[in-house]
Amino acid sequence: MSTTDAATAAIAAPRCALVLVDYQERLLPAIHDGAAAVRVACALADVAHLVGVPVIGTVQNPAGLGPNVDAVAQRCDTMLTKRHFDACTDGLGDLLDASGVCEQVVIAGCEAHVCLMQTVLGLVRQGRRVFVVEAGCGSRRPADRSLALARMAAAGATRVAPEMVFFEWLRSNDHPRFRDVLAKVKAFDP
Repeated sequence: MSTTDAATAAIAAPRCALVLVDYQERLLPAIHDGAAAVRVACALADVAHLVGVPVIGTVQNPAGLGPNVDAVAQRCDTMLTKRHFDACTDGLGDLLDASGVCEQVVIAGCEAHVCLMQTVLGLVRQGRRVFVVEAGCGSRRPADRSLALARMAAAGATRVAPEMVFFEWLRSNDHPRFRDVLAKVKAFDP
């Protein structure tokens, strides 16, 4: 895909999965604006379920960092336990392929400059179109988050806002779940 094609590619619900990376109980208190990132992750998952997009969560070394917060974990269709920072190394690509969704990935998570970034780079190397939901990404230090977002964009990922994702998944106000999604958008407060 050329740079122009990548920049203009729409996020298509039938070809997409949502991946939520490491919103873990012991990690989140140290994440700058961690509560806001969790709210965004939950909103993304809620809308994904409304439009039929599978939701995959990852959890890094749960024995050391604890499980994902319940609000996120309960919204995931599948949870991938991993030891590598790049979830692709522990089978994320296989999960995406098994779901029948392998072309596009909407992603958010923690820590943006470690597990999220390495997973995004892995997905890009696999040839997937990656959309990083900036408001749902967190790091302990804002500067690390900013650098990670810039590096992911330079690698070919597209930075997006939650509502960009919601309305691209819908495509039109004729979508049968438009009113349900609109209610979520109106209630959404990152």
